Amino acid sequence: MIEYHYETDFKLDKEENYSSWLNNLASSEGKTISQINYIFCDDSYLLELNIKHLNHNTLTDILTFDYAVGSDIVADIFISVERVTDNAEDLGVIFEDELLRVMAHGVLHIIGYKDKTAEESVMMREKEEEKIKMFHVEQ
Repeated sequence: MIEYHYETDFKLDKEENYSSWLNNLASSEGKTISQINYIFCDDSYLLELNIKHLNHNTLTDILTFDYAVGSDIVADIFISVERVTDNAEDLGVIFEDELLRVMAHGVLHIIGYKDKTAEESVMMREKEEEKIKMFHVEQ
C-alpha cells in the first residue's frame, strides 16, 4: 500500500497513477511494496527532520526512512516540494519529471542502490531514468 500525505499545499494529481508506477518499479527490481508513506513538505519541515535524525544542517530534496524486511519494502519517504521545484529549474527539466526522479530515488535506495561514489551515482541516475520512462509508458 502506498499512501500520500501533504504537509504543504502541493497535491499529486491522480495518485493511483503514481501508485501503479511505483508498484511496477519495485516489481521490476524483484521487490514488493508493503507500505510506503510519501510525505510532501517544504524545506523547513525537511530540514528539521534532517537535523533531528541525521544531524545534517543542510537542505535536501528527500529523506528516506527504510524499515524494509527482506524483499518487502516498508518506508517513510519525505520530499521537499520546494527543493524539487528549485532542482527542476536548475536542471532545466519540468517539475513532474524531477518529482518522478526523486520519488524513484527513494525507492531505489531502499532496494539497495547507493549514490555515495561517482560510480554508484552513475548507476543511480541510469536507474532513475529507466524508472521515469516506465511512468511515461504506463500513462
